[in-house]
Amino acid sequence: METVLFVSQLLVVLGCIVMGTRSSGVGLGLWGGTGVAILVFVFRLAPGSPPVDALLIVLVVVLASSMMQAAGGIDWMVSIAAKLIERSPRQITLVAPLVAFLFSVGAGTSNILYPLLPVIQDLAYRNGIRPSRPLSLSVVATGVALACSPVSAAMAAMVTLTDTAPWNFELIDILKVTIPAAIVGIVLSSIAVNRLGKDIADDPEIQARIAAGDLAAPHADAQAVRAAVTVTTAGRNAATVFLLGVAAIVVFGLVKGLRPLDAAGDPIAMTPIIEIVMFVAGTLILLISRPKVADIPTMTVFKAGMVSAIALFGLAWLTDTFLSAHTDLIAGGVGGLVTAAPWVFALGIFLVCVLTTSQSTATRTIVPIGLAAGIPLGLLSGMWAGAFAGIYLLPTNGSQIAAANFDTSGSTKLGTKLVDHSFFVPTLVLAATTIAAGAAFGALWGG
Repeated sequence: METVLFVSQLLVVLGCIVMGTRSSGVGLGLWGGTGVAILVFVFRLAPGSPPVDALLIVLVVVLASSMMQAAGGIDWMVSIAAKLIERSPRQITLVAPLVAFLFSVGAGTSNILYPLLPVIQDLAYRNGIRPSRPLSLSVVATGVALACSPVSAAMAAMVTLTDTAPWNFELIDILKVTIPAAIVGIVLSSIAVNRLGKDIADDPEIQARIAAGDLAAPHADAQAVRAAVTVTTAGRNAATVFLLGVAAIVVFGLVKGLRPLDAAGDPIAMTPIIEIVMFVAGTLILLISRPKVADIPTMTVFKAGMVSAIALFGLAWLTDTFLSAHTDLIAGGVGGLVTAAPWVFALGIFLVCVLTTSQSTATRTIVPIGLAAGIPLGLLSGMWAGAFAGIYLLPTNGSQIAAANFDTSGSTKLGTKLVDHSFFVPTLVLAATTIAAGAAFGALWGG
């Protein structure tokens, strides 16, 4: 009877995730909350704990990020990123993904990539490099970047799960595994991706368009297409304040002695530190750059962040309700499988990312299982980061669509069979290389 109930409740959880995925956006949160209702009122389970700490981090980080965007900070960051990419145009398949990764880490969002896409496309094409190569890997690199950002929603979820007893695995412990793993993964992936597709000179489709006059030949236009951004002093100041806030969070994570003490005389946890620093950063941006507060809810970062928060609330509450009711069974059954074959954990994160296109949802859904199974936290963090590439396995993400539309050569394709698009192989390669590197770094430096 217990097994039947377990399977029935698991089907409810999976069914709500599938239905939420079909609805996308806030639908993920709505179906998650409905799943909680079914588990509580039909199966009489005790409600789990809503992810309050993670939600509060997401809200305050989104607020500070939106203040920066309204002040022009993201435009300023994009202009700097474009200059970095232009310095090594022949190595663009490596440089562009690394720059996209770096700036996504700093901003805590992959949205910064959108205005960079036309710059990457233009520089690649003018230098005779197939644009699909740097474009595809740059898009996928922003996925793993969110496992390396102190201010991403996914990191908020991860920190609130691991920065407590009995694990006490803090932000800096995660970053020292995920950042080098992601960089190694991007470098190795760039070698493989640089061999994908035919060179421009050998591509009959592109050459036919050039011959017909529908497409300019490479080097025909020496003027680079710039992203449509306006760089201002206020934007520069806002971005500087925000990035200093990110740096302050990392410093507090590294040096516990800088943190205030709690009632027990111990340094306070990183969750309130992140929230406090981001509130201060947002306030300083308001005072220094004076963005219009009324514009904050219209910012793309704000909208995307609120959708993520709602999805995180519903689905994380659903999975916590289910996992809390079956902790022993999962630790002994599923946990045993994960312990014997840790790659199953990475596969679980990867598949949830594919289904929900949400790294924070995958974190709240699968990481508790890995913790219950006793996977070493260094190994867990490394596999967690690499699996984030899974959100790009299917050609349904906005940045994938934008990259294909910006590629005037037509080399970046969305495909027609789900597996024949330009992002499929880069996704698998980056996931595999980052997971492998993460496992190695986790074994060396992790807990």
